[in-house]
Amino acid sequence: MQQIPVSLWTLTAGILVTIISIWVGQNHGLLPIQASQQAPLVDGFFNIMVSIATALFLVVEGTILIFSVKYRRRRGDDTDGVYVEGNFPLEVFWTAIPSIIVLCLGIYSVDVFNRMGGLEPGSHPHIAHSHAPAHIAPMPGSAIAATLSDSSLHESEIAALAQTPEIGIGATPKEQGKPADLVVNVTGMQFAWLFDYPESGVNAGELHVPVGADVQLNLSATDVIHSFWVPQFRLKQDAIPGIPTELRFVATRPGTYPVVCTELCGGYHGSMRTQVVVHTPEEFESWLSENQIAQQQDLKQAVAVQPAELSPSEFLNPYTQQMGVSSATLESLVMNH
Repeated sequence: MQQIPVSLWTLTAGILVTIISIWVGQNHGLLPIQASQQAPLVDGFFNIMVSIATALFLVVEGTILIFSVKYRRRRGDDTDGVYVEGNFPLEVFWTAIPSIIVLCLGIYSVDVFNRMGGLEPGSHPHIAHSHAPAHIAPMPGSAIAATLSDSSLHESEIAALAQTPEIGIGATPKEQGKPADLVVNVTGMQFAWLFDYPESGVNAGELHVPVGADVQLNLSATDVIHSFWVPQFRLKQDAIPGIPTELRFVATRPGTYPVVCTELCGGYHGSMRTQVVVHTPEEFESWLSENQIAQQQDLKQAVAVQPAELSPSEFLNPYTQQMGVSSATLESLVMNH
């Protein structure tokens, strides 16, 4: 009986490994749904890495299994194994192949990063949208007081800050030089995200964007480094104190998606979560109009208030209507107590 050549076995094994690896790379189910224009770019790169990793796993583990069976110790064989000094061509092969793979993945990742807009973010200054950080009042404990304007900054400092070159994910090469459809200033603090819509004057604790719009997030932090991550968008960018960063994207799927801080920022880091709501254009305009009306009040646009800074009457006022008494009466009862 004629033996099958080793080269034919190798070719057959190579074809099987390739087919299995490609199938696993395209059907692994490890990623959440795609909800941005940038997501398919990241997923394509990830799928290739999974395919390569699957192929390497099958080759290495398959070789180990074949060798363990073929070269196992037979019953009654007490002789030493065959002495192998080395194989220079094999060592060159298993050094060169991983090197080529890593080099190709590096080139591909740079191309993906460029197509996402990562190589030239903030190529033009955003004079109209300052990155001045939100003013945060001193806060003992967990309560946070924040207003979205800082009168202590000199106008020249604000202008200089607004023109500071940014880092992060900017416009794609096709959109380079074009202004974004929607600009949102995002402030990270322990342990919350604040969203300011400068063109409409709306402030919110969650991000609302219209589907299909080119959205630019101007990120900043007031205390420590935070990281803004939306898994379904495949986008993540650090918010760094004193250094403006940018994240630009186009949402493609209406829905509600989690926003997670992925930079360890303190004891309550795990609870620093909010959500991004992707509306249809009509729903977004409706949401924006409703919030413009709701927030048209002569205040400093406080997003959260430190209770310790309120007078007793101010603190108790929201409860007076429920109790059927005046705030002055309730305050006097508290003071007498």
